[in-house]
Amino acid sequence: MQHTGTKPFETERLICRPFIHEDCGDMFKNWAADSNIQYEYGEPVYETVPQVRELLEKYIESYKKPDFYRWAIVEKSCGENIGQIAFCRVYSDCRTAEVEYCIGARFWGKGYAGEALAGLIDFTFRNTDFLKLEAYHRIENTKSGRVLEKSPMYITDTVERFARENISPRGEVCYCIDKGT
Repeated sequence: MQHTGTKPFETERLICRPFIHEDCGDMFKNWAADSNIQYEYGEPVYETVPQVRELLEKYIESYKKPDFYRWAIVEKSCGENIGQIAFCRVYSDCRTAEVEYCIGARFWGKGYAGEALAGLIDFTFRNTDFLKLEAYHRIENTKSGRVLEKSPMYITDTVERFARENISPRGEVCYCIDKGT
């Protein structure tokens, strides 16, 4: 599989692009320091700006790898970084990626996560060799569930992560979409 890395794409209201150093303040303010968001996203809470800066440096350094895919989600109208969307797992052998996303709480209820996800699906299938995208949410994470329910993805029995670990989803709802679907 030939990887393209994180290339920018846009939707009607969003710019999805690689992270830059100037994102640090928005990341801290909008989600990385918010325990509710980070819990649902499955990431630690970043309590200081230097901790976020360190995370940001890891992202930026990882862009050197062609199989690293992580986009800052920037709201066009205000220019603020409001969240992120990424391929948290890439399975080159079967041309599949697992999607994760988070949006700052101030921006919830406006359809931004769904718009970013739809844009990512369209961009991926038009511009990369991936054949399948997958995602899942914990049953209790109803906000993420609504995003996936409204997306073009459909419910499936499992995702590649669980299949490779030889476990069945327990308390997770799995989704996928195939190229050409």
